Amino acid sequence: MIKILPKITTIIGLVFLSANSLFGAKNNLTLAGSTTVLPIAQKAAEAFMDLNKDINISVRGGGSGVGIASLISGSVDIANSSRPIKAKEIKTAREKGKNPVENIIALDGLAVIVHPNNPINELDIKTIKDIYTGKISNWKVLKGIDQPIVVISRDVASGTFEVFKEKVLKGEKVRDDALMLASNKAVATTVAETPGAIGYVGLGYLSEEVKSIKIEGVTPSEKTVRSGEYKLARPLYMYTNGVPRGIAKDFIDFILSPTGQKIVKETGFVPLE
Repeated sequence: MIKILPKITTIIGLVFLSANSLFGAKNNLTLAGSTTVLPIAQKAAEAFMDLNKDINISVRGGGSGVGIASLISGSVDIANSSRPIKAKEIKTAREKGKNPVENIIALDGLAVIVHPNNPINELDIKTIKDIYTGKISNWKVLKGIDQPIVVISRDVASGTFEVFKEKVLKGEKVRDDALMLASNKAVATTVAETPGAIGYVGLGYLSEEVKSIKIEGVTPSEKTVRSGEYKLARPLYMYTNGVPRGIAKDFIDFILSPTGQKIVKETGFVPLE
């Protein structure tokens, strides 16, 4: 009996630990992906946890591609994305027994930004494409200052890059000397510190430190994004494995609620209504 008791104690202890681990898992939510969606997710997570003291939400960036890959691998509950999921990602997900479901949580516009001292106030999409593909390399060509254009772009894992590639580059390659940066914040900071730079960011990353230019006469704003008048408008997504359930559903419902959509607006993005 003496030899058996430690085993029984061990088994009971393991059952207790397993129950605690299971309980903890039910009260944790993990999100990863788009740095565009990141400010919305972070602020909403803070507000949601204030209302639900027993819930713990972890939010990290990494880019839309990273978020979707993490959802497919099962390492996160929600993938934040600033672009639609790709057909090849859906195929990979289904091969792994996952069923990605999109949940649109906000709207956004890709704002093209330059240094505040740059006299250029407006460009058309073709000209932006020519800048990013290397056909135009000095601002004087556009009646600006005689200064080389420093092209700032997002990295290829970024959903923002994917949208820019589709809507502006039309599939063409960014010039070889472009700086490919890992986040919206990095792009905004670099443009603010580089007089000859041009970049693009989500609306939530605009500030007085950079100048947002008009695209074909239209300023990126809540009104022009919602109406579709601004040509670089896009939805923002949270992807789940299957229809949202449990805490994931509660959290997404919270973001879609009036309180959550107020957070969307406060972070500089466009509410759905």
